Amino acid sequence: MPRPKGYPKLEMPNHQYKALELGHPFTFDVSSYAIVKKDSAYFAEPHWLYIYYPRWEAVIQLTYKPVLQDKVRLQKMIRDSYILASKHQMKATRIDEGFITTLSGRRAAVIELEGEVATSFQFIVTDSTKHFLRGAVYFDTATKNDSLAPVIRYLKQDAIHLIQTLQWK
Repeated sequence: MPRPKGYPKLEMPNHQYKALELGHPFTFDVSSYAIVKKDSAYFAEPHWLYIYYPRWEAVIQLTYKPVLQDKVRLQKMIRDSYILASKHQMKATRIDEGFITTLSGRRAAVIELEGEVATSFQFIVTDSTKHFLRGAVYFDTATKNDSLAPVIRYLKQDAIHLIQTLQWK
């Protein structure tokens, strides 16, 4: 008699962090299990990063842009971030948008997506005058998101820790 299809149990390590020190206009704590890589796309800007988790073939992609004290520029960057998130509407079964307040009193916009989407968690942090940072959790695998749920929760917690420890230079 054939056995039912099973999924491997994913053991999650305890969260451990170290400070990011790469000469960027920001700093934050990054997972000790991740490798920080410079975005190598031809259109990448100087402070775009991938926080790569080799164990799960996953990344937290970070795109940083200076605001230059330009409200119109800031509004466009925020609008573009929400447009990128909305592109997942066709596959998402649910999209929750909200804000979290950091320990230092900063607010960050967060977008959680459920279903078979490429990114399950996105965030935006800005000081509204000088700095803008957008992040998104991505997986380089065809595995269904319900099977990846423990890893998604783990990476979401790392992303929230990143937001909580983010400091502008």
